[in-house]
This record gives sequence, C-alpha cells and structure tokens, in this order.
Amino acid sequence: MSIGNPLFNGELIQLGAVDHEKDPEIVSRWTHNAGFMRMMYMDPMKPLSVWQVKKKLEELEKSMEDDKNLFHFHIRTRSDNRLVGFAELSWISWTNGSGYIRLGIGDPEDHHKGYGRQTLCLLLRYAFEELNLYRLSAIIPEYNLPAQSLFKSAIFVEEVRQRQALEKDGRRWDSLDFGLLAEVWKDGLK
Repeated sequence: MSIGNPLFNGELIQLGAVDHEKDPEIVSRWTHNAGFMRMMYMDPMKPLSVWQVKKKLEELEKSMEDDKNLFHFHIRTRSDNRLVGFAELSWISWTNGSGYIRLGIGDPEDHHKGYGRQTLCLLLRYAFEELNLYRLSAIIPEYNLPAQSLFKSAIFVEEVRQRQALEKDGRRWDSLDFGLLAEVWKDGLK
C-alpha cells in the first residue's frame, strides 16, 4: 500500500462519519423500504422514526467508542456528499485478526451504480492493510442474490451453508457464511 493512497475515498464514494443533523431522516426513510430491510437484516424489522434512528446512531457511536471492535461508516457520493448507504466492520477479534463485514445501499435508485463495489474495495483495504486483520466473514441470506454476487466478485468464498436457518414470507431460506483471507485478497490484487 502506498502511504499516499486515500483510505476512505474512491472515485465515486467516500466513507465518513454520521451526520447527526441530516442522516437520521434519510436512514428513517430506508427503514420504511421493506426490500432494503429484508436484504440487510435477518431479524424482524420495523420502520423507525427520525428520532428512533437518531437514538440508534448515538448508541452505535457509543458502542464504537466503548467496545473498540466496530467500525461504522456512512457512504456518501463524492460529487454531492449525498448519503447513499452504510458499511461496517464488526465483531472484530483482535487476538485472532478476524471480523465481519457488511454494507448496504439504501435507495433502490442508487443500486447498480458501483457504490457497493467501490465501498467493498475500500473496506477490504482498510481491514487488511490498516487494521491488519487476517480474515473477514460476511453472513448473507440465500435470497440476497446481489450481495452474493458482490462478495463472490471480491473473491469471498462460501464456507458455511446453514440450511433453512431463516424464514421470510412463509418460506425457509439458507444462511450463507462467506469468508476471505488477507493473503487471498492480496493475491487477487496482482
């Protein structure tokens, strides 16, 4: 890694902190989108008010400070600094050099524009080169085909399939655990 390469800026997006004035309203709107919520969360979800989102974001930042094993970023467009999603590295085990990765693009109009792919590239670089992690995992529901495709394109491999672990819309779905090792990621960059 070159010391001059920006850690949090891509061509299209930048990773940044929560804007407590503007972000809660946008995130609240995303919670009213059942499609987004089902792709991002395996637990039952409900729409959240702006106030509820503000409280959750404050709790998240407190957890980041207290626990030191969570890195949460908001994804913004570089052109107009518009919030388009979030990304995080979580459940980090510093002793083992491992953690989990997750990201989401909130508004369907922002899908298929390269924001997710660029975010994933920035997060992988941050995790493997800045935090010195060795292994990342992603838990993806079987029905989230776009996420599976994105992570496979970043050379994650399906390692575990928990058969019929999830229920959505009266149907059972598998929970898929994908993994990527730092050395495989570095070899993929060559």
